[in-house]
Amino acid sequence: MKIIVPMAGRGSRLRPHTLTIPKPLIPIAGKPIVQRLVEDIAKVLDQEIEEIAFIIKDDFGTEIEAKLNEIAASLNAKGTIYYQDKPLGTGHAIMCAKESLSGPCVIAYADTLFKADFNLDASADSVIWVKQVDKPEAYGVVELNEEKNISGLVEKPQEFVSDLAVIGIYYFKEGEQLKAELQKVLDANIIHGGEYQINDGIKAMMAQGKKFVPGKVDEWMDCGNKNVTVETNGRMLQFLHADGENLVSSEVKKENSEIIQPCYIGKNVVLKNAKIGPNVSIGDGTVVENATIKNSLIQTQAVVKNANLDNAMIGNFAKFDGNFTDVSIGDYSVLE
Repeated sequence: MKIIVPMAGRGSRLRPHTLTIPKPLIPIAGKPIVQRLVEDIAKVLDQEIEEIAFIIKDDFGTEIEAKLNEIAASLNAKGTIYYQDKPLGTGHAIMCAKESLSGPCVIAYADTLFKADFNLDASADSVIWVKQVDKPEAYGVVELNEEKNISGLVEKPQEFVSDLAVIGIYYFKEGEQLKAELQKVLDANIIHGGEYQINDGIKAMMAQGKKFVPGKVDEWMDCGNKNVTVETNGRMLQFLHADGENLVSSEVKKENSEIIQPCYIGKNVVLKNAKIGPNVSIGDGTVVENATIKNSLIQTQAVVKNANLDNAMIGNFAKFDGNFTDVSIGDYSVLE
């Protein structure tokens, strides 16, 4: 099994946090988004992962590429880096990794997380992972036939088609089939919204009679902007805590402080006169003093003092000293 992960650019909706680190490497409950994504895929598939191919911009740098290869190695998989030089859409991004697009493959976009418990349909040519939603008109949805197989894809339907939204994770029994159809899309210059889309390759496979089935997930968590990322961090902490995981390091230095679970607190964090939680992640080496923090995500080596924070996101090496409550400051920022 291979996992193909289009990561696109750094992401503008999470600035300033993505000015120094790509969005998929922002930590959720102590692990980068993309690491949690591939680990959860591996857990659901319950199969050996042979290779993880990451499709990135060429400006990510060698340090980030090394981190991605470490993530692959943690799953005993080969890490491969491909580059997308222009943002020409999902179909184009996937074809940047066409050398890895063979055999059983999962394609997963790196700005979403999920919780699921299902078995792959061995008779299916493809599985499209979906989540039941309240407002399907805001999403791309799958259309089902009488056999409950997927017969079509509809983008933001104005009339009800189904309430199963596509979350951006796909399984293909034979990656070569998708590659062949996407190559035809590129060759024929089939563009929608200025981009080459994976849906055109999928629709061509459906037209050939390939069997597509839905894989329903229990939870779908977005990491698109600051507010939903903070929310996703809290939900992930709740899931992990319910599973019995201890997310508070034994190396936390605590003085006159309280931790209200669920929380992730990294190594060498210093808490003085602090009330932390619920739903808070604090990265390694951060110092929190005279503060109350809940529903927030604070990264590594930050200093937070005299604060009352709720729905906050603070980057690496940032310094915050004040009484603001709803903030988003990036790496090396200072508020005093």
